[in-house]
Amino acid sequence: MNPRIHTPAEPTRVFLVRHAESADPTVFHGAESDVALSDLGHRQAHAAAEWFRDMRPTLVVSSAQRRAVDTARPIAEACGIRHFVDPRFHERIVGELCGVKFSATDGPWADTLRAWTNRQTGYTTPGAESFDALRSRLRPAWDDMVRMHAGERIVLVSHGVVCKVLLLDLLEEGDASRWHALGRVANLAVSELVDEDGWRATRVLVVPNAVKALEENAAPSMRKSEA
Repeated sequence: MNPRIHTPAEPTRVFLVRHAESADPTVFHGAESDVALSDLGHRQAHAAAEWFRDMRPTLVVSSAQRRAVDTARPIAEACGIRHFVDPRFHERIVGELCGVKFSATDGPWADTLRAWTNRQTGYTTPGAESFDALRSRLRPAWDDMVRMHAGERIVLVSHGVVCKVLLLDLLEEGDASRWHALGRVANLAVSELVDEDGWRATRVLVVPNAVKALEENAAPSMRKSEA
């Protein structure tokens, strides 16, 4: 007699979230930096936690970096659920860019995106992870997470570039040329992914209104354009 195979009553659902604003959003932090959240970032995290109550998550997973942990913890507490840390979801390793002023329009990051969107996904700057390296690190971590928690409603709090690479891998078959078309990964941007014989998105990079209101009242000079 064949053993009975357990089938979850509901499809696995993942809310993929970028952490709240860091203490200095104007520079590259990368995996090399364990920067804390700013005051605004802490308020964003608590606003997002209230929003997530209605989403009925069953657990929260985050990277081990402070900015992700401190975003994830209020969500877990508000929803009364478990919080697990998986270090594999850490921010992109950026090498010599760590601490350098951020620019999305020129310099090393603009050069990197130009290469990636032209499908040169092995390109990187000294000491940094390429798109290919990110996919190789992140997809096994994702697959392990959803296998271990099949049928659950998971909030995964990670980092801007991590979110973008996972979305492109899961929804666009790794087509990095879709980087800009996918949209901006703002702080607390939420993408809701459902596993129905393949991943589909019910929302992509949507910032909860309560979080958006906080950002709109912030000083423009402190905003970072993202990944």
